[in-house]
Amino acid sequence: MAGRKNLFDRKFGEDFIKGVPRAPGVYEMLDALGTVLYVGKAKILRRRLQQYRNARRCKRHHKMRSILDAAHSLRTTACATDLDALLLENKLIQELRPRFNVAGAFSFLYPCIGVVRSGRELHLCYSTTPGEFPMFDFYGAYRSRQLTKEGFDALLEVMGFIGHREPSKKVTIYPRVRFSVVAVFRQVGDEWLAPLDGFLRGDSKAFLEQAVLALLEKPYARRHAEETQEHIDALARFFKFEAKPLRKALASLGIAGKLVSQDERDRLFLKSRHAPAERRARPPVSSSSRST
Repeated sequence: MAGRKNLFDRKFGEDFIKGVPRAPGVYEMLDALGTVLYVGKAKILRRRLQQYRNARRCKRHHKMRSILDAAHSLRTTACATDLDALLLENKLIQELRPRFNVAGAFSFLYPCIGVVRSGRELHLCYSTTPGEFPMFDFYGAYRSRQLTKEGFDALLEVMGFIGHREPSKKVTIYPRVRFSVVAVFRQVGDEWLAPLDGFLRGDSKAFLEQAVLALLEKPYARRHAEETQEHIDALARFFKFEAKPLRKALASLGIAGKLVSQDERDRLFLKSRHAPAERRARPPVSSSSRST
């Protein structure tokens, strides 16, 4: 008889499901040493865990079966609302970094892009540790390191046509930090500052349009049109999938700032998705009256 019990019942007992509330909440799978292996969220805890109980040996259920194979115990936490469950799940994943969770576990690697004006020089910084560069005015945090780094690299190429990039060996005033890049450009006019600010904020693509017009006047850019187009495409992807969604999430909560901390970035998006429709329609408050 015992041999016919499914994996879930063998691990946690046949009556476990009966004690799980029909409410939003979070569940944690733990190993024999009490280490959390996986954190999950459910709109209805009992229904979600019933899916684990009924998991079959098929490709669609492979992850659930893998988690069950490694698990020794299971605990649940009921929440008042689905949003509360989402926020608790995010908090636990960031704190515990369970090995079966990937998304959201490494928020400390979310990148930011910084800008600072020094005379006629424009200094740009990409970093996953913006605190190491307090002299920069940062935007972000963005989520995708790949899209943001590709966008930043493309930005450096484009700015290299607009101004004159200093050799890296001459840029010695900034610390050398892992997952960080600093570039300095001379002879960049003030007319680029506002469009760049709007672009990194996710408010406007005017910088991209202005850059395209400037590149058309550069013989090298025209001769290498395919490569130049790749830089423009990378910047457009960054704006569409990183800068603009972040601006939209901030605005939906009435926040006018341009920087949210790496730890708060995912929670911001979770709250944004659950913001009432009338809240989304309100104009954002000034950054001086609302912390970001």
